[in-house]
Amino acid sequence: MATQSGTFKVPVLEKQTRDEDSRLNIIIVGAGLGGLGAAISLLLAGHNVHVLESASKIAEVGAGIQVLPNSSRVLIQWGLEERLLRHATFPDECMMLGWKGERLSSMNFEDATAEYGTPFWDFHRADLHKALLDRAQELGASFSINARVIDIKYEEDGKDTATVLLKSGKRMVADLVVGADGIFSTCRELLLGTSSPPTPTGDLAYRVLLDTKAMKDDPELAPLLQKPHKVRYWMGPKAHAVNYVLRDGELFNMVLLVPDDMPADATTLDGNVEEMIELYKDWDPRIPKLLALCQSVQKWKLCFRAGLESSWSNEDATFVLLGDCVHATLPYLASGAGMSLEDGAALGFCLSKIKGRSCQEKKKALEVYENCRRFRTESIVERGNLQQEVYHFEDGPEQQARDDRFRLFEKLEAEVMANGGANVELPVGMKEGDDPLAWRRNGVGSWLMSFDCQRDVERRWPAEVDVASAPDLRAQL
Repeated sequence: MATQSGTFKVPVLEKQTRDEDSRLNIIIVGAGLGGLGAAISLLLAGHNVHVLESASKIAEVGAGIQVLPNSSRVLIQWGLEERLLRHATFPDECMMLGWKGERLSSMNFEDATAEYGTPFWDFHRADLHKALLDRAQELGASFSINARVIDIKYEEDGKDTATVLLKSGKRMVADLVVGADGIFSTCRELLLGTSSPPTPTGDLAYRVLLDTKAMKDDPELAPLLQKPHKVRYWMGPKAHAVNYVLRDGELFNMVLLVPDDMPADATTLDGNVEEMIELYKDWDPRIPKLLALCQSVQKWKLCFRAGLESSWSNEDATFVLLGDCVHATLPYLASGAGMSLEDGAALGFCLSKIKGRSCQEKKKALEVYENCRRFRTESIVERGNLQQEVYHFEDGPEQQARDDRFRLFEKLEAEVMANGGANVELPVGMKEGDDPLAWRRNGVGSWLMSFDCQRDVERRWPAEVDVASAPDLRAQL
């Protein structure tokens, strides 16, 4: 059953009631955004959920996160709209700029929100994480901290359960173990039985979070805080920068993407503010001015995972993966966390349909889950890698052709809106996907933003055979 949400009229899921014979005992490994989202979804499907977190406390690190309409739809379905509205910033436009600050193109988020029925939200990651954690606890999730998984056994326990082994020596048995332990995943390697590191991209990210008090008195920087808020992308040779406002103007989030100079075995390091400023000293003068307000900074190696050639689950349907441990993507589509939330939603919808705890029932659900998620997530990873190239062109013919496409597809978008939302014919030589502003309909927007996990599961779920009304095959022999 579902009730209607407030502002966006999205059905809010109600918790399913199950008997013991069909209620799974599920362990989720990892209490990040993906793991907590999966916990909410599986609890709503009527199952028992225990979450294992290897850290000493359950918390989120990082700064800002963008939530697109496909992801906000999931969050609203989970009953999070009211509590998230207290923390959300609503940007009305995405502006694409050259590295000197010249306008290249833009996308109207208000028009897209009206079209897709759900919003663009910007959050501090800690606020989103806390909302997910609170909702999972409200629905009945239990948690263990300092719970580092070192092995998962499923053969010795028969066909219907898996046993999680913790570094502490503790053993925990579940009908299903969900690996949601992120890009540097232990669960992935346990499922595959071999080492499986992510792929470095050659880029790193500086993540900057500024208090806006010092900006408000600066005539150059204050306009960046004006409402309605904007998301801005600056694109230049081998680098780009992104900014958006958080907590209704209290914080200014910047991510700066540059060539990776970190040691091969490092994933996160303390950065040098002066070195960061030097990389952007010739860019739009607002950028080095903003960076001069920064007291300290960290840099993060950017890696990705193209997906899995093998199945996302084991043969006995007692162990399955989701999120970044399967398909970590570059942040250039702002869709990594969104894909993890969608994974959790799809897994919950699939396991809401099972009628028992048998291997057969779980296997059917996990097969549909993977069918729903594999191609979509691999496509997102592929497009994220393409955006890395598109955003980082050196000045020259490729950059000029890209900028021409920015302007062309902006005009086409305006024609679509003037035409009541009906698509217009693309110019000769152009096709869907060619728009370098990927979120617009002729980038990936038409299939990324409109996606509904519940509808996708319903479409792919095998039709039930009504034995009573089925033809009597014996009579046909």
